Amino acid sequence: MKTLVQAQQLAIKILNNSRNELMLTFRFLDLALGKLKYLHGMYEGIGTDGRYLYYEPQEVFRVYKESSSRCNHLFLHMVLHCIFYHPFVKEDTKPDLWNLACDIAVEGIISELSLSQLEVDGEEEIRGKLESLKERYGTLTAGRLYRQFVTKGLALEEYERLRMLFEFDSHESWYGSKSQNSQQEKTQSKEQSREELFEDWQQISERVKVDMETVSKEWSDRSDNLVRNMNEVHKEHYDYEQFLKKFAVMVEEMKVSQEEFDYIFYTYGMELYEDVPLIEPLEYSENKKITEFVIAIDTSGSVEGELVKRFVTKTYNILSQQSNFHRKVNIHIIQCDAKIQRDDKITSDEEFEHYIEGLLLQGFGGTDFRPVFAYVDELIATGELTNLKGMIYFTDGKGVYPKTKPRYDTAFVFVDDTAQAPKVPVWAMKVVLTPQEIREGSKYEH
Repeated sequence: MKTLVQAQQLAIKILNNSRNELMLTFRFLDLALGKLKYLHGMYEGIGTDGRYLYYEPQEVFRVYKESSSRCNHLFLHMVLHCIFYHPFVKEDTKPDLWNLACDIAVEGIISELSLSQLEVDGEEEIRGKLESLKERYGTLTAGRLYRQFVTKGLALEEYERLRMLFEFDSHESWYGSKSQNSQQEKTQSKEQSREELFEDWQQISERVKVDMETVSKEWSDRSDNLVRNMNEVHKEHYDYEQFLKKFAVMVEEMKVSQEEFDYIFYTYGMELYEDVPLIEPLEYSENKKITEFVIAIDTSGSVEGELVKRFVTKTYNILSQQSNFHRKVNIHIIQCDAKIQRDDKITSDEEFEHYIEGLLLQGFGGTDFRPVFAYVDELIATGELTNLKGMIYFTDGKGVYPKTKPRYDTAFVFVDDTAQAPKVPVWAMKVVLTPQEIREGSKYEH
């Protein structure tokens, strides 16, 4: 027993040394580095679930014997997992692919820092593989990599090679504990819930982001992967349906206004004068309804036809909900690259179904946003559009914007999986949707 206690004490001393060295270097990570408590005996190897840093003394000794810098590397690797919420896994996540994506993401950050105190054996091989992965998949964030692995697949042989190269810690604690009856779990049950723990890490991560943008900006300048991973987890999400409702307009609907109609006087008149009501019900009430809308589609480059079809369908379905749509609608779906290619007018569900079934993209030239705005201005001038409130411009790239603000609200919807979509003019709204979000969800980043 004495030997075990001594081994634990020595292991903790080694871990503390790594923590202290990292704190001296990365001041903006002080809260994150100090958050984890040490716990022995729950899992094999070394890992964290965001609450504890689980360790086995012999594994700590093995890592430290290889080099103290590997210990530092491992500790930072685990803390970065927490800052980017990697241990807080969704129920339908594929563990093997998620684990690999998270490991590659944090190793991409550590590699860019290029610090001797974080060096490990095989450093050159890791950097070389990271470069090839970046060329193949683009930005090395956990979410993006995971989506790529799931949609495009990953051969078992390649998966094993990548796992052997990038796996530094155990992720077993991310997916539940081994024993529901352990004394450690009884201790955990008295502490904050998993949801509360996640909220703590959200606050810590937000603090790290602020520090990176101010007093510790040199680190964000040093690691592009660090910035991109931070941007991914701090995307602000809204309901896409609520976003579209911003384009609603006030119109009169011929129906009883429940808020202004007084049933007491109406009933009293009917009883007193038989068929003559004392007060007539109001025949209309004002409601926010969408009557006119423009959906512009950038056909200049790589937006795939199926993705366009899904986006247009999702947008139309939200707009055409009974609570949003007026009976008479006038929706223009305009295709444009550097010039107007096509304009389809939609006034009913039947017309939209016919349109979407035969949707064929036209164009594929350069990107210029201005022709659509000029064309819409013409539609307004000729009276084709009389009450236009908003336009959504669906695009995947940069283009030339109008210099002046149009008379209607405009949102540019970028198809991007990097959390680094182009900037838009101050008068426009920017929405960033990943291909996965277009296909499955109705959330977007503002």
